[in-house]
Amino acid sequence: MNEKSGAQISQKAFVQSLVILLIFMIFAGTLTRVIPAGKFARIEVDGREIVQPDSFAFTDRADYPIWRWFTAPMEVLGGEDSLTIIVIILFLLMVGAAFAVLDKSGILQAALSNVVKKYGDQKYTLLLVISFFFMALGAFFGIFEEVVPLVPIMIALSYSLGWDTLTGLGMSILATNMGFSAAITNPFTIGVAQKLAGLPLFSGAWFRIIIFIVMYAILAIFLTRYAKKIEKDPKASPVYEEDLKSKSQYDNFQLDNLATDNPNLKKAIRWIVIFIVLILTTLFTAPFVEIISFAALPLVGILFLFGGMGAGFLSGTEKKTVWAAAKEGALGIAPAIPLILMASSIKYIIAQGGVIDTMLFKLANVFTQTSPILAALLVYVLALVIEIFIASGSAKAFLIIPILLPLADLVDVTRQVAVTAYCFGDGFSNLAYPTNPVLLIVLGLTVVTYGKWMKWLLKLWIWVFAATVIFLGIGVMIGYGPF
Repeated sequence: MNEKSGAQISQKAFVQSLVILLIFMIFAGTLTRVIPAGKFARIEVDGREIVQPDSFAFTDRADYPIWRWFTAPMEVLGGEDSLTIIVIILFLLMVGAAFAVLDKSGILQAALSNVVKKYGDQKYTLLLVISFFFMALGAFFGIFEEVVPLVPIMIALSYSLGWDTLTGLGMSILATNMGFSAAITNPFTIGVAQKLAGLPLFSGAWFRIIIFIVMYAILAIFLTRYAKKIEKDPKASPVYEEDLKSKSQYDNFQLDNLATDNPNLKKAIRWIVIFIVLILTTLFTAPFVEIISFAALPLVGILFLFGGMGAGFLSGTEKKTVWAAAKEGALGIAPAIPLILMASSIKYIIAQGGVIDTMLFKLANVFTQTSPILAALLVYVLALVIEIFIASGSAKAFLIIPILLPLADLVDVTRQVAVTAYCFGDGFSNLAYPTNPVLLIVLGLTVVTYGKWMKWLLKLWIWVFAATVIFLGIGVMIGYGPF
């Protein structure tokens, strides 16, 4: 196998993402020149800053020169989000190194061989079960970026079952995002937003369960139809040419002659399975244990790194080869680092320009002249707009919800509907905007360019958007509450 180990970011994908993010940076900088600066007063509640809705006042324009738009990707490392950014970068490098070791040592191929042999004749059932599992992680526990280590494995499994990279992404990170958005007890969106709204924690779950079921049905139909189409005609895949090169590292992966009875490989597989169980345990307990929740992302990265490296050594692979593979894997996706810094700099630019609060103030004023259904849709749209600049769901909740709630009350939109609309806007756009670090990471782990990803996702997004609008309309009509 002459291909480099692990995930490698293609030059084409890197350049395309670089250009898109540069355009967004310039756009953000331009906003700081054309929008007046302004600020809401903030008060501290339970250790977090809350916006006071009636306190907006225009301020003097910040002294923020144009040249700093382009130094912002470095400046963010000294900003308030620096710790989060550094953690994401380290997480990415650990995942890249561990996956490369699993790849180079043959552990991944052996594990997939067992899965395909067992479920090969029920692969569409397997597709639906895996998709449901990932979607449930997002819906119940707010898991999203933590599943990134499993994405390359799902892509490799997709190859083994006769599908493509997009199917692998669909049944893993896309399914997780669908669940995160159609949240049932997601503590980072539903939990935070309901607390800010004064609603009973996780109240109204019956309606969200219906939403989850409908969203799962939409995703299941979308993925099943697409997988059958690719199985029938592999050239119908938008990434057919790119996958030919990516699949080449699995050319020697033959189910009939792969030595899965190798005792060293068996020990290595058992070892990595133990660490995957530890990772899943971390993900399931994080929403309920504060200290684990705070450190969930780096902890998952460390567990995956130790699991991957340990499995590599146990597999009988030479130590020199294991270390070389780890280095190769980390370097292969290191180009994602400047992309993450650029994506993070977009929020930083508009914050330094002092226009975030003005944007919220102008958009929120529209509410006073709308009907209840239109107001609910405006909450949805507002969350979609702010998502471009602020990817964190809980951070957006603390910024948006205190401003929206009094306005929602004025136009007879229940707070539960407002929270639901916010969660829709925050969640479903996570894998659409190139400013989201998770999207940059998962595309960086694959051969898929941003343009092809969006073109593929568009059909699903149309159905999702239609369904969410209908659910918001139903919520308004039934007075979805308790209030």
